[in-house]
Amino acid sequence: MAEPKPVPESYYSDLKSLQAIDFVLVELTLYLDTHPNDLDALKQFNSAAKKSAELRQDFEAKYGPLQQFGQSLSAYPWQWKDTPWPWQV
Repeated sequence: MAEPKPVPESYYSDLKSLQAIDFVLVELTLYLDTHPNDLDALKQFNSAAKKSAELRQDFEAKYGPLQQFGQSLSAYPWQWKDTPWPWQV
């Protein structure tokens, strides 16, 4: 396995922001599973989903892909081989 390359400090804060909004999405998903008619919660979910997509797009533009199997696009040359991978930090 390739040795992880050093990353800027902003990598960690950007990743933490993405993880936080994705946690919100998990919690709202669980809530909406049992309260499907809660319009306010649905609005919060949709807002968080948009924010997550924005943060993910910004993160990947700065640091490279987060997901594999077509979930993240890659610039040229192929970026998936570049470390660190999200689970290495």
